[in-house]
Amino acid sequence: MYERGWAEQAKFRFPLATRLLKRALVRSERADPSPERAAIRARIFYTLGLCQGETSGMEFAVEAFDSARQEIETIEDTSTRTLLSASVDHNQGLMVMRMGQPELAVEWFTRFIDSVQGDFDQNGAGENRALLQVLVNTLLNRGFALAAVRRSEQAIADLERGIRLAREHELAHLYPFLVHASGNVHKQSGELAEALRRYEEAERIFRADDQPALLARLQLDQAEAMLMIGLSDEAGEHLDQALPVMRKEKFGQEIAEVEMFRASAALLDGQFDLARRMAKRSERKLVRRGSTWWMMAGLIELWAHGRHAMRTKRISNALVQKALTLSAELSANHLVDESRLALLLAARLEIRRGRLADAEELLEKVPGPRAVTPLDHRMQRRLVLAELALAKGSRRAALAHARKALDELGRVRDQLGGLELVSATAVHGRELSELAIKLVLEDADARRLFAWLERTRAQTYRYEPLETSDNNEVAERIAEVRNLSWAILRHGLSGQPTAELRGKLVKAQREANRLGWHSQRWGKPRPVADLGEVVAELDQKAMVSFVVSDGEMAAVVVAGGRASLVRLGHAAEALESAQKLHFDLNALAPDHLPPALVQVIGSSAHRQADRLDELLIKPLAHLIGDRELVVVPTGTLYAVPWGVLPSLHGRPVATAPSATAWLAAAQAGTPKTDRVLVVRGPGLLFGQGEIDRLAVQHEKATVLSGDKATAAEVLTHLDGADLVHVAAHGEHETENALFSRLELVDGPLFAHELGRLRKPPAHVVLAACELALNRIRPGDEALGFAGAMLAGGTRTVVAAASKVGDEASAAAMADYHRALIAGAAPAVALAEAMAKDPFRRPFLCLGSG
Repeated sequence: MYERGWAEQAKFRFPLATRLLKRALVRSERADPSPERAAIRARIFYTLGLCQGETSGMEFAVEAFDSARQEIETIEDTSTRTLLSASVDHNQGLMVMRMGQPELAVEWFTRFIDSVQGDFDQNGAGENRALLQVLVNTLLNRGFALAAVRRSEQAIADLERGIRLAREHELAHLYPFLVHASGNVHKQSGELAEALRRYEEAERIFRADDQPALLARLQLDQAEAMLMIGLSDEAGEHLDQALPVMRKEKFGQEIAEVEMFRASAALLDGQFDLARRMAKRSERKLVRRGSTWWMMAGLIELWAHGRHAMRTKRISNALVQKALTLSAELSANHLVDESRLALLLAARLEIRRGRLADAEELLEKVPGPRAVTPLDHRMQRRLVLAELALAKGSRRAALAHARKALDELGRVRDQLGGLELVSATAVHGRELSELAIKLVLEDADARRLFAWLERTRAQTYRYEPLETSDNNEVAERIAEVRNLSWAILRHGLSGQPTAELRGKLVKAQREANRLGWHSQRWGKPRPVADLGEVVAELDQKAMVSFVVSDGEMAAVVVAGGRASLVRLGHAAEALESAQKLHFDLNALAPDHLPPALVQVIGSSAHRQADRLDELLIKPLAHLIGDRELVVVPTGTLYAVPWGVLPSLHGRPVATAPSATAWLAAAQAGTPKTDRVLVVRGPGLLFGQGEIDRLAVQHEKATVLSGDKATAAEVLTHLDGADLVHVAAHGEHETENALFSRLELVDGPLFAHELGRLRKPPAHVVLAACELALNRIRPGDEALGFAGAMLAGGTRTVVAAASKVGDEASAAAMADYHRALIAGAAPAVALAEAMAKDPFRRPFLCLGSG
């Protein structure tokens, strides 16, 4: 019975374990007194202590531990007493740690380790296997506790020793726990890519062993790491997967922690009311349990409250005092960084109330960050310093703090692997970026604004991708996603159920994404574009970089060797018109709409295009003249096919995520047309004629169509191609941008597969719907199918951000290639092709143009 109770406890099924252990106690009472009886009762009691601590509170746990010690006192054998006493110390340390007192837990764990070390020194570690297992388990838990009080080097030393012993002595059941714990320490040390790698290793073992409860706990820690990077949506998915398992297994504290991290995700997304509700719910549960971790939930609730108060300008003295009180409580519990974060909030509130002397006094109590201080804490400290400098009248000092913070954020980004991780970090610099842009806009300095825009937006595209070795595991997972996607399509067409397949698809996509997260760093950072370099490269072209600040739209225009700032008024109308235009273009796309419907939708689309022209282009006419344009958009402007605007009708326009990205693409040189690849996907009404014409126009082209147009074949021929034309159906995935796709004969080709081509194609034409669309994260970090190609090193991509009819697409592409062959640059060729029917041919030229 005891063994069953212990096994259920190890699976975190505490209520069931408690019932089994109590039955075991009753049975043990019937046995005659003996050392063996005392030993089994001691084991029952110290295991029961863990379970009751989880379900009933620390008071019941301590009572059980004391009962275990009373049993141990009756045993004469020294080695048995040593083992059992050490086990009680270990379990009490574990319970104390779970209650939020890691410093005290370290003391309990150290008592055990010191007590058994002499035995190992004398007899060797392998002589007493039971004691060895408890030692490894205690090294694991002391590592947890040391990490909680930010003693990372000691924590890693304990965990690495535990991993070594587990390998040497084949303690396979402990190995994944040690790897999981080491992931936690790397996470707290800021080594987030390494943390994700360790978590992935532990996850594979837990999944293979069918351990849903252990997996749920792991997902909780994975979610925290994702939040530290900025992946709030992905963290939410992990928490949503873990929560049902935790409820089924009747977890206690972990459910409160899920709610706490859910609150943290909402805070990151600016959903302050939701963050407060979730944090309060978590806090109540933790208080009932007697866990001091309630302070962590309280800190999230306090920040959400403070952010809301700053937004509404209703900051009370009580709120400031609450922050100061919580800071003191956190400090008393050795939560140093969290205590400082509460002080930072108090200082920030005082700045907003105009109490600068009080704010300075508080900031003096917040020393510089430690090596293990979390990234978001570092950014908040710089933000408070910048706001204080600004309140004291020093705009220069405020910008200096913003610059240092963004440089630090960049150094973290430089070490990450995978486009999603690189793009997600921008959320931590959002407020600093907004502050800096606002200050420079107020100064009306176009040159400085240009520099700050390049420093704060679309940093994903600043990297020169590193060549990577083949990752067979990622390739296998992508192949699984492709096969499942194809199977779902077949089942749907035949009327068979697809729910199970869709569940497997979501799981495979998630695993593929995460495998990419902890790969080698994405690339080598390029320097931010210098205005002088951009002017030289533009030559006779003009660049327009749009920006929104405090609800106002402005543009930096670089033309004729100088930069100018133009204020364009309220941003909401332009952004809304861009969205409406996108909807109208989608509705207008089908090849054979009734004429009456074409007239209605077309009229609406023209109105939105005219309005965008009035708001965004005509105010710039005196600066841009009739020059070719490079447009750096923001927000929903990313989806605007600029050739539909009357002032830009027939004018070459290239769209780029930043001047830095455009400069890198433009300096790479003019794409050749020596190696041409033409691909035709399935299900196109006009695709064959389009491919035939292109094959004639490009005599040496490699043509993949029919059964040859597989994902593997297309990828093979993409590598090193000069010009690629793909006629296929495509789809943008809003929530999972790297699984935006082209439909090929054996299933989709995903954006996920494009970023690591050894030699990316120079010029790609995607005659498919929506593949110029992006998911836009904070900082205008745009990611989608075409975006992945640009980030991967492709210089020019021609694609549509809206739906396009097959017939219209085929006609546009025929005109486009004729112009290319005649010697026109891509942006010029596209302008000519679009001019014939811009609203039915809404393509964009992305990249260098």
